[in-house]
Amino acid sequence: MQHPIDILERYWNYTSFKPLQESVIQAVLDGEDTFALMPTGGGKSLCFQVPALAKDGICIVISPLVALMKDQVQALQSKGIKAMALTSGIHFNELDTLLDNCIYGNYKFLYLSPERLQQELVQDRIRQMQVNLIAIDEAHCISQWGNDFRPAYKNIKLLRELQPTVNCIALTASATPEVVEDIIKELDFISPKVLKQSFNRDNLAYMSFDATDKHYHLERILKKNNAPSIIYVRNRLATIEISHFLEKKGFSATFFHGGLSNNEKDTRLQDWLQEKKLIMVATNAFGMGIDKPNVKTVIHLNLPESLESYFQEAGRAGRDGEKAFAVILKNNTDKSKLEDQFLKVLPSVDFMKQVYRKLCNYFQISYGEGVGFIEDFNFNHFCKTYNFNPLITYNALQTLDRTSIIALSKQFNKQTSVQFIISDTQLFHYLRKHEHLNIIVKSILRSYGGIFEHETKINTSKMADKASVTEPKLIEALLALEKDEIISLQISKTDAQVTFLEPREDEKTINRIAHVINQQNNLKHKQVSDVLKYISNNDDCKSVQLLTYFGETEVKDCGICSVCVARKSKNKAPADFKSIKNGIINKLEETDCSSRTLTEALGVSEKDIHKTLQLLLEHQIISLTTNNTYKLSHL
Repeated sequence: MQHPIDILERYWNYTSFKPLQESVIQAVLDGEDTFALMPTGGGKSLCFQVPALAKDGICIVISPLVALMKDQVQALQSKGIKAMALTSGIHFNELDTLLDNCIYGNYKFLYLSPERLQQELVQDRIRQMQVNLIAIDEAHCISQWGNDFRPAYKNIKLLRELQPTVNCIALTASATPEVVEDIIKELDFISPKVLKQSFNRDNLAYMSFDATDKHYHLERILKKNNAPSIIYVRNRLATIEISHFLEKKGFSATFFHGGLSNNEKDTRLQDWLQEKKLIMVATNAFGMGIDKPNVKTVIHLNLPESLESYFQEAGRAGRDGEKAFAVILKNNTDKSKLEDQFLKVLPSVDFMKQVYRKLCNYFQISYGEGVGFIEDFNFNHFCKTYNFNPLITYNALQTLDRTSIIALSKQFNKQTSVQFIISDTQLFHYLRKHEHLNIIVKSILRSYGGIFEHETKINTSKMADKASVTEPKLIEALLALEKDEIISLQISKTDAQVTFLEPREDEKTINRIAHVINQQNNLKHKQVSDVLKYISNNDDCKSVQLLTYFGETEVKDCGICSVCVARKSKNKAPADFKSIKNGIINKLEETDCSSRTLTEALGVSEKDIHKTLQLLLEHQIISLTTNNTYKLSHL
């Protein structure tokens, strides 16, 4: 067996482990069932990757996030380590071959979604594999009290039956004591080795500020900290608007959201990682699995949906150990916005029954049938057809997906179908006059048999690669062929693809998951309530509030959060209002000024400026102009 340090140095070019990593790795190598609770940036993936490389055989990794699976597989492959991920959309024959490769091909890592474990073929092949470790990433998903509960995660127990002698490691970055206990129970751990790293971050200042004008405060924070930053906003449009606002103000900014193409995402990510752009404005689709150590500020312009998600997102700042800031900017409208976005759109059990019944009707699925039925799904058309509220309906479909009633792929698709409507003799005569279409047509003909007899779905991306052209160029060629009446062409746009995993039983289907729906709705109410308590509590240290939430008892005030800083300023000598008053009068003798201009010019707190201005107004030394600036009064 190779020594863990040798593996670390060979593949990752590090000479020592981060805190707790070594203890977790040793527990795994000793054959213990291990629970690792490590905050974001703690290096969780190495805790199963290093021991798996140290032993013969393959490590099976369960993860709920396809993007994260792909990223980790690519990272391993780039180091010359054989790894694969079984994601959706793999044909049975290809799946069969890939699983055989795991048995006979010296692969070290097999990444699976929990849903894959339901397939008999997958179960059968896993029995035949030489498995050296079972790793469950994002393990909080197995707990009904977890931040992202997925009932399919309960299938993981099956792995322990398929490979009863293999030990297991569960990893998560955020879990309350209740969730930790639930995970251990659900995974059937025997005398588990529970290793926790304190969530305390000495260098990270948690800040929460009232900000009527968030744009103004955002600008001030970024000017003060001219370094790599992440700004989290609630929706895609806001990423674009805030990014453009910052660019106009002279900042170097870009944006990121789930609706961008893969190429756009890669380009924007690389621009930020390489610091061609210092500021990334993003939805919470950004950040998972991305390690940039020198992020100086993480700013939330909207309230997070839970303290678990906030802790992960905020934790992306200051991983290099230098002082960093996690800031929430809030105002009086944020509470109602948070409740509108996350509570008022929760689907009830009755609404879930309506959506499921209409979804089956939409695809004309008969009672008792539908298992394995796959179809393109236009979400907007579905909502319009049945007059459903899109937000509540989206959450209902997400619930059906998470509870394995359906599988919903949420990427945008262009589904292209082609049929040649002339004879092959006429086609080749046509191609002699249109040689520029020759390679495209022949690529399609060689890939799809029966395309003269019936309409055939084609993969435009693969065909473009085969013909050595871009995808838009291929679409352009298909449109030309249609115009010349060589082919019939259908290009339908869809939001998603839906797969039905259970037979249609209407109310019975939903009744089976009713307890999950109610429990998750109650959990969401509690999470929102906890966020509101956190931002409104200005008496207790922000770091202490978060650490206590995650079950830590030996906690002390951080000294650097917004509460601790405010407490220190109260203990300072009182503000010299005489000098502030004189400074204001001197500035107003030069020109009329706003309170912001005076705050920046005099370098004192907004609170003290406003207090002094109020006194000067009351004594009629100054007055307010029609432009909401201040001027000296002419007495």
